[in-house]
Amino acid sequence: MKSFASLGLSQGLVESVQQLGFETPTPIQEKAIPVLLTGSQDFVGLAQTGTGKTAAFGLPLLDRVDDKSKDTQALVLAPTRELGLQIASDLENFSEKFKNFNIVAVYGGASISEQIRKVKKGAQIIVATPGRLIDMIDRRAIKLDTIKYVVLDEADEMLNMGFKEDLDKILAFTPDDKNTWLFSATMPKEVRAIMKNYMSNPFELTVGEQNTGNQNIEHCYVVTQDRDRHLALKRILDYTPDIFGLIFCRTRIDTQKVAEMLMKDGYNADSLHGDLTQQQRDRVMMKFRSRTLQILVATDVAARGIDVDDITHVIHLNIPDEMEFYTHRSGRTARAGKKGVSIAMINRNELGKVKQIERTLKSPFKKMLVPTGPEVCQKQLLNLMHKVHEVKVNEEEIAEFLPAVYEEFKDITKNDLIKRFASIEFNRFLDYYRNAPDLNQEFKRAAEDGREDRYSTGTRFFINVGKMDNIDVPGLLEMLDDYCGVQKRYVGKIDLKGAYSFFEIEKEKADEILKGFENVTIEGRQIRVEVTERKESSGRSRSSSGSGKGRYSGGGKSGGYSGKGGGKSSGGKRSSSSSRGGKWGGSKR
Repeated sequence: MKSFASLGLSQGLVESVQQLGFETPTPIQEKAIPVLLTGSQDFVGLAQTGTGKTAAFGLPLLDRVDDKSKDTQALVLAPTRELGLQIASDLENFSEKFKNFNIVAVYGGASISEQIRKVKKGAQIIVATPGRLIDMIDRRAIKLDTIKYVVLDEADEMLNMGFKEDLDKILAFTPDDKNTWLFSATMPKEVRAIMKNYMSNPFELTVGEQNTGNQNIEHCYVVTQDRDRHLALKRILDYTPDIFGLIFCRTRIDTQKVAEMLMKDGYNADSLHGDLTQQQRDRVMMKFRSRTLQILVATDVAARGIDVDDITHVIHLNIPDEMEFYTHRSGRTARAGKKGVSIAMINRNELGKVKQIERTLKSPFKKMLVPTGPEVCQKQLLNLMHKVHEVKVNEEEIAEFLPAVYEEFKDITKNDLIKRFASIEFNRFLDYYRNAPDLNQEFKRAAEDGREDRYSTGTRFFINVGKMDNIDVPGLLEMLDDYCGVQKRYVGKIDLKGAYSFFEIEKEKADEILKGFENVTIEGRQIRVEVTERKESSGRSRSSSGSGKGRYSGGGKSGGYSGKGGGKSSGGKRSSSSSRGGKWGGSKR
């Protein structure tokens, strides 16, 4: 593993970085820094957020800029004020023990006259948002004709936010012989256009596969009714008591509404959106960065550039339509090599979006169930016990109060004391969640009602049983439960044909389907299941699968399958293989 010293950085800069606690470079830093130190060509770096891009361009930039000259030599453009301030702060920290730079942050929402004054004192490095920089250019308060290096950080975000014309105008004021360093998490066609128009034969570096997600993020989705979305969100938050998270909404109104509802229900939450003043934004972000705020509800635009360490969860209250939005949202967690969770809350009709994102990211999505009331109560109780284990006891200061405490508890046994102590927290959640409905129930009911428009997900199977065998959707679901132990909740789309059918199963249950139907015969006919492609079959290639085997009927009413061996045994246990039979006469050989 390489060190910062081995990358070619000046010794003083290496020492500064080490004093900040950085020992080994991240992959993007290890590969980008040696190239950028040459200062000889344009550069494009594609890497996910949270991978250390600021140091990847910041350290070589500080090494290349001359601190003895008062000319503005480097311009760093960032999409948001928050990211710009973070970059400026990082550059100042990196250079504190190295060189004496004047690094000026130029952004909206603050005094422009004060920023102009700082720039005119001689700013070797300017970190700016496009809008405010255009304002200063129009006022002729800033000169860019001495620029040697331009850094476009989060380039895809700047273009998503509509800064294309501003970037064109800014870059037109910079010298033709400058070096342009572009960093982006994704590479849409708009970023490619910037490369084509303003860069010359750039060195292109991709860390990780293009358009793939951070492998440290666990991607999950929750299927719930739209009307239950807020209740499901609260269940997830209650089930994750140590969450330090971001919740994304589509609109400013939704963001404010969700934050207010959470605060009203006692959650440590606040909102971040475009209707807030800069002072309000600063106050919210200060609380979130210091972790005095546990949950931040934000819009995509307001949250761009948020660089906060140790965010554990990102929750998408509405799954975004654009792939880039999902990538940037999720990238707020699992930064600097840490683990994180991204949860998309969707309805049944949005499963296609999840599958599309899954394919693009080349990262599997795990289906999560909304926690039940008892599950939340148990989790909260165990969390309280964990706090008891971890609490720091101030022996000296509490000592004088303990005799009175012991006296108060003298008639209570140890076990009773534990129960009473636990009940202080437990009763609160028990009262709230007593008789709480199962928010996943609506989707099981779709199967029970026999609807065939179930959601599409998981592994797709072919089975040589169909409508000609008097089988319907509830009957097929019961077969899967009886023979394979796979309940309705794990079954996706069902497509009944004449002599055969297709059905989909959650991926983790696929092996149970294959094992469950192994050597099963019904009315002397062997049941056959195969994994098949998701694409709809025309019927020709599959229709011959059961031919020559003979048709068979479920007998009795046309409802189809009615359970093997006369149905399930009491208590929900599966019948033994020897008892299989009943209406279908099923057996295993």
